[in-house]
Amino acid sequence: MDNETALLKGRVALVTGSSHGIGAAIARALSAHGAAVCVNYFQSKNEGETVAADLNANGGRAIAIGADVRDADQVKAMVAAATESLGGLDIIVNNALHDYRFDPTANPRFEAMTWSQFQSQIDGTVAGAVHTLQAALPTLRARGGGSVINILTNLISNPVVQYHAYTTAKSAMLGFSRNLAAELGPDGIRVNMIAGGLIMTTRASEPTTEDVQGLVRSITPLRRLGAPDDIGQAVVALASDLTRFVTGQLIAVDGGLTMP
Repeated sequence: MDNETALLKGRVALVTGSSHGIGAAIARALSAHGAAVCVNYFQSKNEGETVAADLNANGGRAIAIGADVRDADQVKAMVAAATESLGGLDIIVNNALHDYRFDPTANPRFEAMTWSQFQSQIDGTVAGAVHTLQAALPTLRARGGGSVINILTNLISNPVVQYHAYTTAKSAMLGFSRNLAAELGPDGIRVNMIAGGLIMTTRASEPTTEDVQGLVRSITPLRRLGAPDDIGQAVVALASDLTRFVTGQLIAVDGGLTMP
């Protein structure tokens, strides 16, 4: 895209969990539309650095920084490094997913689960977003506002497969995001959510059986499954001034499967 007409020219984005899959697609989409991008990784250093290198090679500006979003001190260090290197922060995308696989065959029923399985997802999703936003808020306020996009799931409203721990954590993000939107609106900070559908193929979704894929495809109005870039393009829209009067909203990006 012509840098002079780019939707996100001059903006700086941090995307948690962006070394591969949906996060990497979000980073690429933001960069393609003019944003400088901090690519966050946890254990996938080589992949995170490769994503950043690809963005730079294609005319963007990007860095890769490792941090476990469950650790507040690591997140503070990441945000400080990103702000110093890229000049600030305007866009925060809470995408990181901790150790989860969408495997309908091996998925445990509720009675077989332990609280630690729920806690793991809450820590990876909610605590990760809390740490990231608390660290980034001073910079967002100093720059006069910004856009926060939290990645949720359409399983909240359509639990076609009961991924209990994952969906519970993402449901908590719904209330968290709307409270943030109400509190941060006067600061010019918008907070919105994307409820993604079944996205093929990522590491997390790879175990999804052909039967489940076929079922979801057959009942989706657009008659296809999502791709990582479908989420990436939706993030661009919510990060840009095209949606400057939109906050506190949950946008389903699932081909019409759910219509909240």
